[in-house]
Amino acid sequence: MLKPAPYAMPAEKALFYGGWVFTGLVLLFLVAPILAIVPLSFNAEPYFSYPMPGLSLRWYQDFFGNPRWTGAFLLSIKLAVVVTIAATALGTMAALGLARTHLPGRSVILAVILLPLIVPVIVVAVAVFMSFGYFGLIGTFTGLALAHTALAVPFVVIAVTSTLTNFDWSLQRAAQGLGATPLTVFRKIILPLILPGVVTGALFAFVTSFDEVVVALFLSSAEQRTLPKQMFSGIREMISPTITAAATVQVALSICLLIGVELLRRRSERLRGMTPS
Repeated sequence: MLKPAPYAMPAEKALFYGGWVFTGLVLLFLVAPILAIVPLSFNAEPYFSYPMPGLSLRWYQDFFGNPRWTGAFLLSIKLAVVVTIAATALGTMAALGLARTHLPGRSVILAVILLPLIVPVIVVAVAVFMSFGYFGLIGTFTGLALAHTALAVPFVVIAVTSTLTNFDWSLQRAAQGLGATPLTVFRKIILPLILPGVVTGALFAFVTSFDEVVVALFLSSAEQRTLPKQMFSGIREMISPTITAAATVQVALSICLLIGVELLRRRSERLRGMTPS
């Protein structure tokens, strides 16, 4: 944990602790909506208000017992798994190619790959909707998976590229000099060393697909509802406290994934000989 220098002046110490207080207030402002929603998912009454008259699991029972909610949840999981596999494979290969500094047009290629992070999602959704219409991919699982993959690949590229920053490419040349094939070099040397970055990118790809709603609204059919789309439709059609249970499930899943990312970051630092901060 950071501490002020022992020789710091009183004004410097006040500024230091003031920065911590300000950071804590900002974090509280960002987390406060989540802290307000989670308790409401255990409300015994079908309305959103405090104080709650009682506690109940009826909204979780509705979430896991209602075919519309369970179907949307399973579709989101299935879609996120497919997108994670595709985005991880494509993003890892792209990062390995971009790691070569002599690659012609490297900066242009990287900029194109990262465009989905820069362009507003609504613009991407409209562009995908117009282009996929020519190929009959609107309302199909394939079209939705392709669009989500395009949104998730940049996260994998960034995660793997950061892992390759301090990669010792002499290991690859030594293995090739000993007669190892490119596939063997990748499987036994490169992949184990960049595995934390690959898994981190995969987790971010999973979350990107699982939480995406704008593209799903444009591309999916009326019967094809992901969990975020089902929540959005529920808010528009009928506000049900089941939405709070669905939001809590999403928050819990996101927290588990973030814990996994942090553990992988620490493992990556240990592999590099660094002390985890």
